[in-house]
Amino acid sequence: MSKFYEKVAYRDIGEDIQSQKSADKWIFRLLLIIIGLVPLIVMASVIEVQSPLITNVSALTGGSKGDLFTHYKALTILIITILVVVLFVAKILFMNGEIRKTKLNYAIGAFAVTIVLSTIFSPNISIALHGQYNRADGAISWLCYLALFFVAMNIEYPKKVLNYILYALYPFVILNLFIITMNFYGNDLLQKAVVKKLVMLFLPAGSSLSEGSVLVGTLNQWNYMSGMFAIMTVMFLTAAVLEKHIVRAIGHLIITIMSVAVMLMSISTSGFLTVCAMMIVVLFAALRSEKKVQSFIMIAVFLVATVPVFHVLASKDARVWTESVGFIVKSNPYVKEESALVTSVKGNVEFSWIKKAYAAEKFDLPVLPERKTSAGSGRAYIWGKGLELLKERPLFGYGLDTFMYNFPHYNIDTRAGMWYDNIIVDKPHSIYMGLLYGTGIIGFIFVIALLIMSLFIPLKMAVKQNQSTIWILGIAWGAYLLQGFFNDSIPGVSAVMWIIAGILLSMTLKNKEQLDGRDN
Repeated sequence: MSKFYEKVAYRDIGEDIQSQKSADKWIFRLLLIIIGLVPLIVMASVIEVQSPLITNVSALTGGSKGDLFTHYKALTILIITILVVVLFVAKILFMNGEIRKTKLNYAIGAFAVTIVLSTIFSPNISIALHGQYNRADGAISWLCYLALFFVAMNIEYPKKVLNYILYALYPFVILNLFIITMNFYGNDLLQKAVVKKLVMLFLPAGSSLSEGSVLVGTLNQWNYMSGMFAIMTVMFLTAAVLEKHIVRAIGHLIITIMSVAVMLMSISTSGFLTVCAMMIVVLFAALRSEKKVQSFIMIAVFLVATVPVFHVLASKDARVWTESVGFIVKSNPYVKEESALVTSVKGNVEFSWIKKAYAAEKFDLPVLPERKTSAGSGRAYIWGKGLELLKERPLFGYGLDTFMYNFPHYNIDTRAGMWYDNIIVDKPHSIYMGLLYGTGIIGFIFVIALLIMSLFIPLKMAVKQNQSTIWILGIAWGAYLLQGFFNDSIPGVSAVMWIIAGILLSMTLKNKEQLDGRDN
Protein backbone atom coordinates (compact mmCIF):
# COMPACT_ATOMS: atom_id res chain seq x y z
CA MET A 1 0.00 0.00 0.00
CA SER A 2 2.80 2.41 0.87
CA LYS A 3 4.49 1.69 -2.48
CA PHE A 4 1.23 2.62 -4.25
CA TYR A 5 1.15 6.00 -2.49
CA GLU A 6 4.81 6.53 -3.31
CA LYS A 7 4.07 5.96 -7.00
CA VAL A 8 1.07 8.33 -6.93
CA ALA A 9 3.11 10.97 -5.09
CA TYR A 10 6.00 10.57 -7.57
CA ARG A 11 3.58 10.85 -10.48
CA ASP A 12 1.94 13.96 -9.01
CA ILE A 13 5.32 15.62 -8.47
CA GLY A 14 6.30 14.76 -12.04
CA GLU A 15 3.03 16.18 -13.36
CA ASP A 16 3.49 19.34 -11.31
CA ILE A 17 7.00 19.83 -12.69
CA GLN A 18 5.77 19.38 -16.25
CA SER A 19 2.88 21.78 -15.62
CA GLN A 20 5.27 24.34 -14.13
CA LYS A 21 7.55 24.09 -17.16
CA SER A 22 4.57 24.54 -19.48
CA ALA A 23 3.33 27.58 -17.52
CA ASP A 24 6.81 29.11 -17.52
CA LYS A 25 7.08 28.56 -21.26
CA TRP A 26 3.80 30.38 -21.95
CA ILE A 27 4.67 33.19 -19.55
CA PHE A 28 8.04 33.66 -21.26
CA ARG A 29 6.33 33.81 -24.66
CA LEU A 30 4.04 36.55 -23.40
CA LEU A 31 7.01 38.45 -21.97
CA LEU A 32 8.77 38.19 -25.34
CA ILE A 33 5.72 39.76 -27.00
CA ILE A 34 6.12 42.81 -24.76
CA ILE A 35 9.88 42.94 -25.39
CA GLY A 36 9.67 42.55 -29.16
CA LEU A 37 6.27 43.87 -30.19
CA VAL A 38 5.08 46.56 -27.78
CA PRO A 39 7.85 49.11 -28.55
CA LEU A 40 6.88 48.88 -32.24
CA ILE A 41 3.21 49.81 -31.80
CA VAL A 42 2.34 53.16 -33.37
CA MET A 43 -1.43 53.60 -33.62
CA ALA A 44 -3.40 56.83 -33.40
CA SER A 45 -6.15 57.06 -30.81
CA VAL A 46 -8.59 59.65 -29.49
CA ILE A 47 -8.98 59.87 -25.72
CA GLU A 48 -11.44 61.86 -23.66
CA VAL A 49 -9.45 63.78 -21.06
CA GLN A 50 -10.92 65.29 -17.90
CA SER A 51 -8.59 68.05 -16.82
CA PRO A 52 -8.46 68.98 -13.12
CA LEU A 53 -7.80 72.61 -14.13
CA ILE A 54 -10.03 75.37 -15.45
CA THR A 55 -7.88 77.18 -17.99
CA ASN A 56 -7.73 78.39 -21.57
CA VAL A 57 -4.29 76.88 -22.12
CA SER A 58 -4.92 74.12 -24.66
CA ALA A 59 -2.27 71.76 -23.26
CA LEU A 60 -3.98 71.83 -19.84
CA THR A 61 -7.63 71.67 -20.92
CA GLY A 62 -9.80 68.58 -21.14
CA GLY A 63 -11.78 67.23 -24.07
CA SER A 64 -10.85 64.96 -26.96
CA LYS A 65 -7.08 64.51 -27.26
CA GLY A 66 -5.08 62.61 -29.81
CA ASP A 67 -2.23 60.20 -29.12
CA LEU A 68 -0.02 58.31 -31.55
CA PHE A 69 2.49 56.36 -29.49
CA THR A 70 1.25 55.40 -26.04
CA HIS A 71 -2.40 54.33 -25.68
CA TYR A 72 -2.21 51.00 -27.50
CA LYS A 73 1.22 50.20 -26.05
CA ALA A 74 -0.15 50.66 -22.52
CA LEU A 75 -3.32 48.71 -23.33
CA THR A 76 -1.32 45.79 -24.73
CA ILE A 77 0.94 45.78 -21.66
CA LEU A 78 -2.10 45.75 -19.35
CA ILE A 79 -3.76 42.82 -21.17
CA ILE A 80 -0.56 40.77 -21.27
CA THR A 81 0.19 41.55 -17.61
CA ILE A 82 -3.21 40.21 -16.60
CA LEU A 83 -2.61 36.99 -18.59
CA VAL A 84 0.88 36.61 -17.12
CA VAL A 85 -0.34 37.12 -13.55
CA VAL A 86 -3.22 34.64 -14.02
CA LEU A 87 -0.83 31.98 -15.35
CA PHE A 88 1.64 32.65 -12.55
CA VAL A 89 -1.01 32.48 -9.81
CA ALA A 90 -2.30 29.22 -11.31
CA LYS A 91 1.25 27.87 -11.25
CA ILE A 92 1.65 28.77 -7.57
CA LEU A 93 -1.77 27.57 -6.40
CA PHE A 94 -2.37 24.47 -8.54
CA MET A 95 1.09 23.32 -9.69
CA ASN A 96 3.02 23.66 -6.41
CA GLY A 97 5.08 26.50 -7.84
CA GLU A 98 7.38 28.45 -5.55
CA ILE A 99 8.26 32.10 -5.06
CA ARG A 100 11.95 32.83 -4.60
CA LYS A 101 12.84 34.06 -1.14
CA THR A 102 14.60 37.39 -1.46
CA LYS A 103 14.53 40.83 0.14
CA LEU A 104 13.47 42.15 -3.25
CA ASN A 105 9.96 40.81 -2.56
CA TYR A 106 9.55 43.17 0.39
CA ALA A 107 10.74 46.16 -1.61
CA ILE A 108 8.39 45.30 -4.51
CA GLY A 109 5.40 44.92 -2.17
CA ALA A 110 6.18 48.09 -0.22
CA PHE A 111 6.60 50.17 -3.38
CA ALA A 112 3.36 48.77 -4.85
CA VAL A 113 1.48 49.76 -1.68
CA THR A 114 2.87 53.30 -1.79
CA ILE A 115 1.82 53.62 -5.45
CA VAL A 116 -1.73 52.70 -4.44
CA LEU A 117 -1.69 55.12 -1.50
CA SER A 118 -0.22 57.97 -3.55
CA THR A 119 -3.02 57.46 -6.08
CA ILE A 120 -5.75 57.42 -3.42
CA PHE A 121 -4.41 60.60 -1.78
CA SER A 122 -3.62 62.36 -5.07
CA PRO A 123 -5.37 65.67 -5.79
CA ASN A 124 -5.74 64.38 -9.36
CA ILE A 125 -6.87 60.78 -8.83
CA SER A 126 -7.99 59.94 -12.39
CA ILE A 127 -4.76 61.33 -13.89
CA ALA A 128 -2.65 59.55 -11.25
CA LEU A 129 -4.41 56.29 -12.03
CA HIS A 130 -4.08 56.33 -15.82
CA GLY A 131 -1.35 58.91 -16.39
CA GLN A 132 -1.41 61.68 -18.97
CA TYR A 133 -3.28 60.81 -22.14
CA ASN A 134 -0.11 60.87 -24.26
CA ARG A 135 2.17 59.10 -21.73
CA ALA A 136 -0.01 56.59 -19.83
CA ASP A 137 2.60 56.25 -17.09
CA GLY A 138 0.32 56.40 -14.08
CA ALA A 139 -0.32 53.89 -11.28
CA ILE A 140 -1.77 51.20 -13.56
CA SER A 141 1.33 51.12 -15.76
CA TRP A 142 3.73 51.12 -12.82
CA LEU A 143 1.86 48.30 -11.09
CA CYS A 144 2.13 46.40 -14.40
CA TYR A 145 5.90 46.99 -14.48
CA LEU A 146 6.25 45.66 -10.93
CA ALA A 147 4.02 42.64 -11.63
CA LEU A 148 5.98 41.78 -14.79
CA PHE A 149 9.27 42.20 -12.90
CA PHE A 150 8.08 39.98 -10.04
CA VAL A 151 6.78 37.21 -12.30
CA ALA A 152 9.84 37.35 -14.57
CA MET A 153 11.99 36.97 -11.46
CA ASN A 154 10.15 33.81 -10.39
CA ILE A 155 10.03 31.61 -13.48
CA GLU A 156 12.56 29.36 -15.19
CA TYR A 157 13.94 30.07 -18.67
CA PRO A 158 15.35 28.05 -21.56
CA LYS A 159 19.12 27.88 -22.01
CA LYS A 160 18.95 30.22 -25.02
CA VAL A 161 16.96 32.89 -23.18
CA LEU A 162 19.51 35.58 -24.03
CA ASN A 163 19.32 34.84 -27.76
CA TYR A 164 15.52 35.03 -27.65
CA ILE A 165 15.67 38.46 -25.99
CA LEU A 166 18.30 39.85 -28.35
CA TYR A 167 16.66 38.53 -31.51
CA ALA A 168 13.27 39.83 -30.35
CA LEU A 169 14.80 43.35 -30.32
CA TYR A 170 16.43 43.12 -33.76
CA PRO A 171 13.26 44.32 -35.59
CA PHE A 172 12.91 47.21 -33.14
CA VAL A 173 16.38 48.51 -33.99
CA ILE A 174 16.13 47.92 -37.75
CA LEU A 175 12.67 49.48 -38.13
CA ASN A 176 13.56 52.54 -36.06
CA LEU A 177 16.76 53.04 -38.04
CA PHE A 178 14.67 53.16 -41.21
CA ILE A 179 12.04 55.50 -39.73
CA ILE A 180 14.44 58.00 -38.18
CA THR A 181 16.74 58.00 -41.21
CA MET A 182 13.79 58.91 -43.44
CA ASN A 183 12.86 61.73 -41.07
CA PHE A 184 16.47 62.89 -40.69
CA TYR A 185 16.82 63.31 -44.45
CA GLY A 186 13.47 65.09 -44.89
CA ASN A 187 11.29 62.17 -46.01
CA ASP A 188 9.05 61.76 -43.00
CA LEU A 189 7.06 58.52 -43.26
CA LEU A 190 3.97 60.05 -41.69
CA GLN A 191 3.54 62.07 -44.87
CA LYS A 192 3.22 58.84 -46.88
CA ALA A 193 -0.40 57.88 -47.56
CA VAL A 194 0.11 54.17 -46.80
CA VAL A 195 1.77 54.82 -43.42
CA LYS A 196 -0.78 57.46 -42.47
CA LYS A 197 -3.64 55.11 -43.29
CA LEU A 198 -2.04 52.34 -41.23
CA VAL A 199 -1.53 54.40 -38.06
CA MET A 200 -5.05 55.85 -38.37
CA LEU A 201 -6.64 52.40 -38.64
CA PHE A 202 -8.49 52.60 -35.31
CA LEU A 203 -9.35 56.31 -35.34
CA PRO A 204 -13.06 57.23 -35.18
CA ALA A 205 -14.64 58.44 -38.42
CA GLY A 206 -13.89 62.09 -39.09
CA SER A 207 -10.71 62.12 -36.99
CA SER A 208 -7.34 63.00 -38.48
CA LEU A 209 -3.74 63.56 -37.49
CA SER A 210 -2.68 67.02 -36.35
CA GLU A 211 -1.09 69.17 -39.01
CA GLY A 212 2.70 69.00 -38.83
CA SER A 213 2.80 65.57 -37.15
CA VAL A 214 6.07 63.75 -37.78
CA LEU A 215 7.39 60.25 -37.12
CA VAL A 216 10.91 60.11 -35.68
CA GLY A 217 10.57 56.53 -34.47
CA THR A 218 8.22 54.18 -32.65
CA LEU A 219 8.74 55.94 -29.30
CA ASN A 220 7.17 59.24 -28.28
CA GLN A 221 9.95 61.73 -29.05
CA TRP A 222 13.68 62.45 -29.36
CA ASN A 223 14.69 62.08 -25.71
CA TYR A 224 13.09 58.64 -25.36
CA MET A 225 14.65 57.50 -28.63
CA SER A 226 18.07 58.66 -27.49
CA GLY A 227 17.82 56.98 -24.09
CA MET A 228 16.42 53.69 -25.39
CA PHE A 229 18.95 53.37 -28.19
CA ALA A 230 21.79 54.12 -25.80
CA ILE A 231 20.55 51.05 -23.91
CA MET A 232 20.41 49.06 -27.16
CA THR A 233 23.92 50.22 -28.08
CA VAL A 234 25.62 49.04 -24.88
CA MET A 235 23.53 45.86 -24.61
CA PHE A 236 24.27 44.65 -28.14
CA LEU A 237 27.90 45.79 -27.90
CA THR A 238 28.34 43.71 -24.74
CA ALA A 239 26.64 40.81 -26.49
CA ALA A 240 29.08 41.14 -29.41
CA VAL A 241 32.02 41.36 -27.00
CA LEU A 242 31.08 38.28 -24.95
CA GLU A 243 29.57 36.10 -27.69
CA LYS A 244 31.80 33.10 -28.45
CA HIS A 245 30.11 32.26 -31.77
CA ILE A 246 31.69 34.63 -34.29
CA VAL A 247 28.70 34.85 -36.66
CA ARG A 248 26.33 35.81 -33.84
CA ALA A 249 28.93 38.27 -32.52
CA ILE A 250 29.11 39.98 -35.92
CA GLY A 251 25.30 40.13 -36.08
CA HIS A 252 25.15 41.81 -32.67
CA LEU A 253 27.90 44.22 -33.71
CA ILE A 254 25.95 45.29 -36.80
CA ILE A 255 22.87 45.93 -34.64
CA THR A 256 25.11 47.92 -32.25
CA ILE A 257 26.23 50.24 -35.06
CA MET A 258 22.60 50.65 -36.18
CA SER A 259 21.62 51.49 -32.60
CA VAL A 260 24.30 54.15 -32.19
CA ALA A 261 23.22 55.71 -35.50
CA VAL A 262 19.63 55.97 -34.23
CA MET A 263 20.90 57.43 -30.95
CA LEU A 264 22.91 60.10 -32.78
CA MET A 265 20.01 61.03 -35.07
CA SER A 266 17.80 61.43 -32.00
CA ILE A 267 19.61 64.74 -31.27
CA SER A 268 19.68 64.38 -27.49
CA THR A 269 22.65 64.41 -25.12
CA SER A 270 21.22 61.87 -22.66
CA GLY A 271 21.95 58.87 -24.88
CA PHE A 272 25.52 59.95 -25.60
CA LEU A 273 26.31 60.43 -21.90
CA THR A 274 24.80 57.05 -21.06
CA VAL A 275 26.92 55.25 -23.67
CA CYS A 276 30.09 57.04 -22.55
CA ALA A 277 29.53 56.12 -18.89
CA MET A 278 28.53 52.51 -19.60
CA MET A 279 31.55 51.94 -21.86
CA ILE A 280 33.63 51.66 -18.68
CA VAL A 281 31.54 48.66 -17.60
CA VAL A 282 31.65 47.16 -21.12
CA LEU A 283 35.46 47.38 -21.10
CA PHE A 284 35.55 45.70 -17.69
CA ALA A 285 33.35 42.88 -19.01
CA ALA A 286 35.67 42.54 -22.02
CA LEU A 287 38.68 42.20 -19.68
CA ARG A 288 36.88 39.34 -17.93
CA SER A 289 35.91 37.56 -21.15
CA GLU A 290 37.39 34.20 -22.15
CA LYS A 291 38.28 35.46 -25.64
CA LYS A 292 39.87 38.79 -24.82
CA VAL A 293 41.39 39.35 -28.26
CA GLN A 294 38.06 38.83 -30.03
CA SER A 295 36.31 41.01 -27.44
CA PHE A 296 38.62 43.99 -27.94
CA ILE A 297 38.56 43.56 -31.71
CA MET A 298 34.76 43.92 -31.51
CA ILE A 299 35.10 47.11 -29.46
CA ALA A 300 37.72 48.49 -31.86
CA VAL A 301 35.56 47.74 -34.91
CA PHE A 302 32.60 49.42 -33.22
CA LEU A 303 34.60 52.58 -32.49
CA VAL A 304 36.12 52.71 -35.99
CA ALA A 305 32.73 52.13 -37.67
CA THR A 306 31.08 54.81 -35.53
CA VAL A 307 33.43 57.54 -36.77
CA PRO A 308 32.22 57.67 -40.43
CA VAL A 309 28.61 57.25 -39.28
CA PHE A 310 29.05 60.22 -36.96
CA HIS A 311 30.76 62.31 -39.67
CA VAL A 312 28.02 61.69 -42.26
CA LEU A 313 25.24 62.51 -39.80
CA ALA A 314 26.95 65.61 -38.34
CA SER A 315 27.64 66.89 -41.85
CA LYS A 316 23.90 66.72 -42.52
CA ASP A 317 22.90 68.27 -39.17
CA ALA A 318 25.47 70.00 -36.95
CA ARG A 319 23.28 69.33 -33.91
CA VAL A 320 24.54 65.73 -33.99
CA TRP A 321 27.90 67.10 -32.77
CA THR A 322 26.30 69.68 -30.44
CA GLU A 323 24.19 67.07 -28.63
CA SER A 324 26.97 64.52 -28.30
CA VAL A 325 30.66 65.42 -28.50
CA GLY A 326 29.64 69.06 -28.11
CA PHE A 327 28.84 68.36 -24.46
CA ILE A 328 32.60 68.06 -23.96
CA VAL A 329 34.07 70.01 -26.89
CA LYS A 330 32.09 73.22 -27.36
CA SER A 331 33.63 74.24 -30.68
CA ASN A 332 31.58 72.62 -33.46
CA PRO A 333 33.54 72.08 -36.72
CA TYR A 334 30.31 71.25 -38.56
CA VAL A 335 28.72 74.69 -38.00
CA LYS A 336 29.14 77.07 -40.92
CA GLU A 337 30.12 80.54 -39.72
CA GLU A 338 27.69 83.30 -40.63
CA SER A 339 27.79 87.00 -39.88
CA ALA A 340 25.71 87.81 -36.83
CA LEU A 341 22.91 90.35 -37.17
CA VAL A 342 22.70 92.80 -34.30
CA THR A 343 19.60 94.56 -35.54
CA SER A 344 16.45 93.34 -37.21
CA VAL A 345 16.17 94.28 -40.84
CA LYS A 346 13.09 94.78 -42.96
CA GLY A 347 13.79 95.72 -46.51
CA ASN A 348 16.50 98.40 -46.49
CA VAL A 349 15.48 99.86 -43.14
CA GLU A 350 17.14 98.76 -39.88
CA PHE A 351 15.21 98.80 -36.61
CA SER A 352 16.87 98.73 -33.20
CA TRP A 353 15.03 96.89 -30.44
CA ILE A 354 13.22 99.19 -27.98
CA LYS A 355 14.96 99.09 -24.62
CA LYS A 356 12.90 101.63 -22.64
CA ALA A 357 9.22 102.26 -22.05
CA TYR A 358 7.54 105.58 -21.17
CA ALA A 359 4.12 106.47 -19.82
CA ALA A 360 2.23 109.61 -18.88
CA GLU A 361 2.38 108.64 -15.21
CA LYS A 362 5.65 107.60 -13.63
CA PHE A 363 5.77 104.01 -12.46
CA ASP A 364 8.37 101.26 -12.03
CA LEU A 365 8.45 98.43 -14.55
CA PRO A 366 8.95 94.94 -13.13
CA VAL A 367 12.55 93.76 -13.22
CA LEU A 368 12.62 90.67 -15.43
CA PRO A 369 15.31 88.07 -14.80
CA GLU A 370 17.92 87.59 -17.50
CA ARG A 371 17.08 84.90 -20.02
CA LYS A 372 19.19 81.78 -19.61
CA THR A 373 18.87 78.00 -19.54
CA SER A 374 19.68 76.15 -16.34
CA ALA A 375 21.82 73.01 -16.24
CA GLY A 376 20.62 70.00 -18.21
CA SER A 377 18.69 72.01 -20.82
CA GLY A 378 16.44 73.46 -18.11
CA ARG A 379 16.16 70.29 -16.04
CA ALA A 380 17.75 71.91 -12.97
CA TYR A 381 14.98 74.53 -12.94
CA ILE A 382 12.26 71.89 -13.40
CA TRP A 383 13.66 69.69 -10.63
CA GLY A 384 13.96 72.67 -8.30
CA LYS A 385 10.29 73.51 -8.77
CA GLY A 386 9.43 69.83 -8.35
CA LEU A 387 11.16 69.75 -4.97
CA GLU A 388 9.29 72.90 -3.94
CA LEU A 389 6.02 71.16 -4.81
CA LEU A 390 7.06 68.10 -2.81
CA LYS A 391 7.33 70.19 0.37
CA GLU A 392 3.54 70.55 0.31
CA ARG A 393 2.89 66.78 0.03
CA PRO A 394 6.09 65.06 1.25
CA LEU A 395 4.80 61.64 2.33
CA PHE A 396 2.89 60.28 -0.69
CA GLY A 397 3.42 62.96 -3.30
CA TYR A 398 0.90 63.99 -5.95
CA GLY A 399 0.36 60.71 -7.79
CA LEU A 400 2.36 59.43 -10.75
CA ASP A 401 2.35 61.30 -14.07
CA THR A 402 0.42 64.32 -12.75
CA PHE A 403 3.38 66.74 -13.00
CA MET A 404 1.89 68.92 -15.73
CA TYR A 405 -1.23 69.73 -13.71
CA ASN A 406 0.62 70.95 -10.60
CA PHE A 407 3.76 72.57 -12.00
CA PRO A 408 3.81 76.40 -11.68
CA HIS A 409 3.67 77.41 -15.33
CA TYR A 410 4.22 81.00 -16.53
CA ASN A 411 6.28 82.00 -13.50
CA ILE A 412 8.35 85.13 -13.95
CA ASP A 413 11.52 83.18 -13.13
CA THR A 414 10.86 80.64 -15.89
CA ARG A 415 12.86 82.77 -18.31
CA ALA A 416 15.86 82.49 -15.97
CA GLY A 417 15.68 78.68 -15.97
CA MET A 418 14.25 77.72 -19.35
CA TRP A 419 14.92 80.84 -21.45
CA TYR A 420 11.30 81.19 -22.57
CA ASP A 421 8.51 82.15 -20.19
CA ASN A 422 5.56 80.55 -21.99
CA ILE A 423 6.60 76.87 -21.86
CA ILE A 424 4.23 74.23 -20.48
CA VAL A 425 6.30 71.70 -18.51
CA ASP A 426 4.48 68.40 -18.95
CA LYS A 427 6.96 66.05 -17.23
CA PRO A 428 9.88 66.15 -14.78
CA HIS A 429 12.46 64.93 -17.34
CA SER A 430 13.79 62.32 -14.91
CA ILE A 431 12.44 58.95 -13.81
CA TYR A 432 13.71 59.60 -10.28
CA MET A 433 12.23 63.09 -10.00
CA GLY A 434 8.96 61.68 -11.35
CA LEU A 435 8.93 58.91 -8.74
CA LEU A 436 9.85 61.27 -5.88
CA TYR A 437 7.20 63.80 -6.92
CA GLY A 438 4.63 61.09 -7.67
CA THR A 439 4.97 58.74 -4.68
CA GLY A 440 6.57 61.03 -2.10
CA ILE A 441 9.53 60.36 0.16
CA ILE A 442 8.15 57.02 1.40
CA GLY A 443 7.65 55.56 -2.06
CA PHE A 444 10.99 56.96 -3.21
CA ILE A 445 12.86 55.20 -0.39
CA PHE A 446 11.29 51.86 -1.29
CA VAL A 447 11.90 52.15 -5.03
CA ILE A 448 15.52 53.26 -4.56
CA ALA A 449 16.09 50.28 -2.27
CA LEU A 450 14.54 48.04 -4.94
CA LEU A 451 16.67 49.52 -7.73
CA ILE A 452 19.90 49.31 -5.74
CA MET A 453 19.31 45.64 -4.90
CA SER A 454 18.27 44.84 -8.47
CA LEU A 455 21.55 46.29 -9.74
CA PHE A 456 24.12 45.19 -7.18
CA ILE A 457 22.92 41.61 -6.59
CA PRO A 458 23.53 40.72 -10.28
CA LEU A 459 26.74 42.78 -10.38
CA LYS A 460 28.16 40.80 -7.48
CA MET A 461 27.25 37.53 -9.21
CA ALA A 462 28.65 38.71 -12.57
CA VAL A 463 32.01 39.53 -11.01
CA LYS A 464 32.04 36.26 -9.08
CA GLN A 465 30.92 33.86 -11.85
CA ASN A 466 31.55 35.93 -14.98
CA GLN A 467 28.40 34.76 -16.77
CA SER A 468 27.81 36.53 -20.09
CA THR A 469 24.01 36.53 -19.76
CA ILE A 470 24.18 38.36 -16.44
CA TRP A 471 26.75 40.83 -17.80
CA ILE A 472 24.69 41.64 -20.91
CA LEU A 473 21.30 42.00 -19.22
CA GLY A 474 22.89 43.74 -16.22
CA ILE A 475 24.58 46.35 -18.41
CA ALA A 476 21.27 46.95 -20.22
CA TRP A 477 19.47 47.42 -16.88
CA GLY A 478 22.25 49.68 -15.60
CA ALA A 479 22.03 51.81 -18.77
CA TYR A 480 18.26 52.16 -18.27
CA LEU A 481 18.75 53.33 -14.69
CA LEU A 482 21.50 55.74 -15.75
CA GLN A 483 19.58 57.36 -18.62
CA GLY A 484 16.66 57.64 -16.20
CA PHE A 485 18.46 60.57 -14.55
CA PHE A 486 17.74 62.61 -17.72
CA ASN A 487 14.64 60.94 -19.20
CA ASP A 488 11.15 60.05 -18.04
CA SER A 489 9.51 56.65 -17.96
CA ILE A 490 7.11 55.58 -20.73
CA PRO A 491 5.43 52.18 -21.25
CA GLY A 492 7.26 51.39 -24.50
CA VAL A 493 10.61 51.54 -22.69
CA SER A 494 9.93 50.79 -19.03
CA ALA A 495 7.86 47.63 -19.51
CA VAL A 496 10.62 46.10 -21.65
CA MET A 497 13.38 47.03 -19.22
CA TRP A 498 11.56 45.88 -16.07
CA ILE A 499 11.01 42.49 -17.73
CA ILE A 500 14.70 42.31 -18.65
CA ALA A 501 15.53 43.20 -15.04
CA GLY A 502 13.24 40.40 -13.82
CA ILE A 503 14.94 37.87 -16.11
CA LEU A 504 18.32 39.17 -14.93
CA LEU A 505 17.35 38.62 -11.29
CA SER A 506 15.91 35.18 -12.05
CA MET A 507 19.20 34.07 -13.62
CA THR A 508 21.19 35.62 -10.76
CA LEU A 509 19.14 34.09 -7.97
CA LYS A 510 19.15 30.69 -9.66
CA ASN A 511 22.94 30.77 -9.84
CA LYS A 512 23.10 31.83 -6.21
CA GLU A 513 20.84 28.91 -5.23
CA GLN A 514 23.09 26.51 -7.13
CA LEU A 515 26.21 27.88 -5.49
CA ASP A 516 24.64 27.67 -2.03
CA GLY A 517 23.59 24.08 -2.81
CA ARG A 518 27.17 23.13 -3.69
CA ASP A 519 28.50 24.74 -0.51
CA ASN A 520 26.02 22.73 1.55
